[in-house]
Amino acid sequence: MMITKRTLDFLKAIKKNNNREWFEVNRSKYEDAKADFEKFVESLLPLLVKENSKLKDLKVKDCVFRIYRDVRFSKNKAPYKTNFGAYFVEGGKKSSKAGYYIQIEPGNSFLAGGCWMPEAPVLKAIRQEIDYNLKDFEKIVKGKTFKNRFGELSDSRLKTTPKGYDAENPAIDYLRQTSFTVTAAINDKDLVVPTFTKDAAKAYKEMLPFLQFLNVAQD
Repeated sequence: MMITKRTLDFLKAIKKNNNREWFEVNRSKYEDAKADFEKFVESLLPLLVKENSKLKDLKVKDCVFRIYRDVRFSKNKAPYKTNFGAYFVEGGKKSSKAGYYIQIEPGNSFLAGGCWMPEAPVLKAIRQEIDYNLKDFEKIVKGKTFKNRFGELSDSRLKTTPKGYDAENPAIDYLRQTSFTVTAAINDKDLVVPTFTKDAAKAYKEMLPFLQFLNVAQD
């Protein structure tokens, strides 16, 4: 299963024409692109469940985000996103658990996963888990396969030492993190090959130990 070229063409077009008038005239193209992305998500779900049984109750609607932007508190008043996105996580996309994310946007597509900007209690629990089990965490994030695929953790960290920890703590670089996520870019040409679903599932399999570590803190 793959993403079709016409879906990418729609996303390119809405980036140039991000207004309600254009959208209504081209709604049928949106519906086709949306259905294409949802079909991809549907094909990916069983491959994820095979490795992570906690996702077994997820439906497509539990994972896929709406294209409509919430502009109430944003200076950018463009009404539509210029991507399709989905989050695969136990409990559905509003869950605080660590999960897999995918964004499809021409020139800016990527696979990602982890906990993005967790709320204070979750952040505290993850930091504690890393502090207690640093060697296990480093074994994951410094593993050759993991680093080759995802590189370093997201660059979102405090400049100061978090409350309750010493600056000399051997885990301090990780404890300063405010998000625990990793990302792997996807070239547009890789989206439209028939093996894309399997390729994405393979990447997520390599990510799974990272997610499991983060989720132990919340279990």
